[in-house]
Amino acid sequence: MTGDTIKVEIYTSEYCAYCRAAKALLDRKGLEYSEIDLTDNHELRIEISQKHNWRTVPVIFINNEFVGGFDQLMELERSGKLDELTV
Repeated sequence: MTGDTIKVEIYTSEYCAYCRAAKALLDRKGLEYSEIDLTDNHELRIEISQKHNWRTVPVIFINNEFVGGFDQLMELERSGKLDELTV
């Protein structure tokens, strides 16, 4: 993807420790991201949950691909695949 902009979106809620941990990992990697706070947006939270069959936050997308949550992001990091997705 050289020359292309990496697009990272993370859906979060205000009191979510896993959301903070995911954002901290992205920050450490130097990756910019768009954060969509679902704390007070119940309708969007339901929509995201149903569309991706995912009930918890964070909900993470890299280049419009659904990654999963914090555990899945950490697994990508441990395996070296996060760097592959974001280079």
